[in-house]
Amino acid sequence: ILSQYPELQFFLFLVFLVNYLITLVGNVIIMLVIRADPHLHTLMYFFRSHFSFVDICYSSAIVPKMLVNFLAKHKTISVNGCLAQMFFILLSAESCLLAVMAYDHYVAICHPLHYRTIMSGWACAQLAFASWIISISVEVAQTRWIFSLPFCGSNRIHHFFCDIPPVLKMACMDASKNKIMVLTVPVLFIMGPFLLITVSYICVISTILRLSSAEGRRKAFSTCSSHLIVVTLLYGRALFTYLRPKSISTPDSDQMISLVITIVAPVLNPIIYTLRNREEKRAFRKTVEKSIFSHSWRKQRMKNS
Repeated sequence: ILSQYPELQFFLFLVFLVNYLITLVGNVIIMLVIRADPHLHTLMYFFRSHFSFVDICYSSAIVPKMLVNFLAKHKTISVNGCLAQMFFILLSAESCLLAVMAYDHYVAICHPLHYRTIMSGWACAQLAFASWIISISVEVAQTRWIFSLPFCGSNRIHHFFCDIPPVLKMACMDASKNKIMVLTVPVLFIMGPFLLITVSYICVISTILRLSSAEGRRKAFSTCSSHLIVVTLLYGRALFTYLRPKSISTPDSDQMISLVITIVAPVLNPIIYTLRNREEKRAFRKTVEKSIFSHSWRKQRMKNS
């Protein structure tokens, strides 16, 4: 749909380039600040750095090829490039990490005295490792199955990246059977973690409402709010991608909704987490001030010598 307006191609290139750079720089800064500041060497920020890496993978799998196609006369993608795009759209990794983060909030709020015991460093490393292993296994199996299907007819993908539904439409098989089979993956590996998130937050909200201190309730809700917003963005994206009724789905509407979700969500995640978190803002200012001071000190020393 974006290629229908050739006069806007360079403008769209600039818009998406700026958006991608913000996504990339924002998430890299979060990862570096978490690594640099000892006060952020906690389990919550450990998982957050993994989530930032997933956002980088997701955007980098889609946007660079879009930028090339904005300036190219013939907008093409190789089979291997299409396979790579589909593989690195790590929705299952995002959902698993969000489920682990929800469990972390649950333990911190509902069982604070046992938090260090339950969420030990080794336990968190295992949870992060399990999230990645599950995600990689799911993506390998899914992409391998899709690209083993027989394809015929037009090789034109009516989408701006190799998402599962538009690629499946090119297969020479019963589309309804293919769709049922491919929906098994999001139901099991995306909606499964969603159920864990829901159960965790039912317990969290129940515990918060029983707190006698209004300030304690405010702080507890503030701790969870950023995570809940990101959960809403992710599962809104999954819902519109895989579970929309066919009656309200058209190729153009699919592309526009996917475009907004794909481009907006990754750039919003670092903004949501950073702007709503005092510790990260403090750590960012401290890191910047330290870098400026270190640079000025080295410059002055070189001048004196």
